[in-house]
Amino acid sequence: MKKMGKLTAAFLAMSMCASFTACGGSSGGSTAAPATTDAAPAAASSDASAGGKTVGIAMPTKSLERWNRDGEYLKNEFEAAGYKVELKYSDNDTNQQNNDIQGMIADKVDLLLIAAIDGSTLSQTLNEAKSANIPVIAYDRLIMDTDAVSYYVSFDNYTVGKLQGEFVEKQLDLANTDKTYNIEFTAGDPADNNAGYFFNGAFDTLKPYIDSGKLVIPSGKSTFEQVATPSWSTDTALENMQNTLASYYSDGTILDVALCSNDSTALGVAQAITSDYNGGNAPIVTGQDGDIANLRNIVDGIQTMTVYKNVSDEAGVTLEVSKAILSGKTPDKSFADGLSVQCSYDTESYNNNVKTVPSFLLVPYVITKDSLQTLVDTGLYKWDADNKYLESTAATT
Repeated sequence: MKKMGKLTAAFLAMSMCASFTACGGSSGGSTAAPATTDAAPAAASSDASAGGKTVGIAMPTKSLERWNRDGEYLKNEFEAAGYKVELKYSDNDTNQQNNDIQGMIADKVDLLLIAAIDGSTLSQTLNEAKSANIPVIAYDRLIMDTDAVSYYVSFDNYTVGKLQGEFVEKQLDLANTDKTYNIEFTAGDPADNNAGYFFNGAFDTLKPYIDSGKLVIPSGKSTFEQVATPSWSTDTALENMQNTLASYYSDGTILDVALCSNDSTALGVAQAITSDYNGGNAPIVTGQDGDIANLRNIVDGIQTMTVYKNVSDEAGVTLEVSKAILSGKTPDKSFADGLSVQCSYDTESYNNNVKTVPSFLLVPYVITKDSLQTLVDTGLYKWDADNKYLESTAATT
């Protein structure tokens, strides 16, 4: 994957226009995109209450486009609000991430914002943060086995998979057809707590059709463990799908659906289908994240859809939660209701084996070739010179 550079001034101006002041309710999985506005974006302004406080941000890796996008976006958002930022990428190495976080604790940051590589490997380090009275926000991935986590900010991860399953259901008209279709699943990293939610959301949605025989899994791989992809690796997803195609589809058996939990795995699966699949059809290929290479594949008919999680919304909610914590407030349901994006406050769903972590959950939405303009409307993407493919609005990607 290519790497993301600094955001453009226009990007920053756009991102800060979504000031979190209007009322936003909770939702259970709408596919509608957020409303856009024709008003000119306001310039970012510094928050006087920041008072030189420092936010430590720990991101998993630079090898996936989305973490570059999230890390740089968050850094710029916090700096624009007047905070100092310490941003670390840990190269998908859990030991390095622990060391990075310990360094931030030693630097006496005022708040830790962590997208965990492996949510089960940070408990000892975060006990040090708790002892130092440093609040911790788990960003996008739940951190397990510790009571040091104050809040979790993410998307409704079960709904991500549910949207993928509902898309397949609608595309094949499964509720009304008597036809039989073949499907294969590709899930995510077992170390990522979100991966199970993604897979379960999709599988649970489609299970009635699997049970009835309308959907058949020729490989027989129907559990998360059987289809998991360590590190969300594109190369691993490619190899796994090549093996599946060679073992179960080499005789011309038709593959109708390749349900992939995210875009990095979808990229490998789509490559395998392009090079190794003998069927004459173009299977439905799902994804998640809105990575540039995958959006090109959607335009070219190689991938069918992606579930998009608006990082500007997630970063905006994270910023507001962080500001509230740093000013001594306790964000809760009334706080969530005051945000300008759809965001529910959940105190029941995300138990990390020690505590149920209060969670702010945003709503993702489906993107297809026909709705790519929705991404442009977020300000995070733009059309290329030929008005065919999307590019990031960052200076480089």
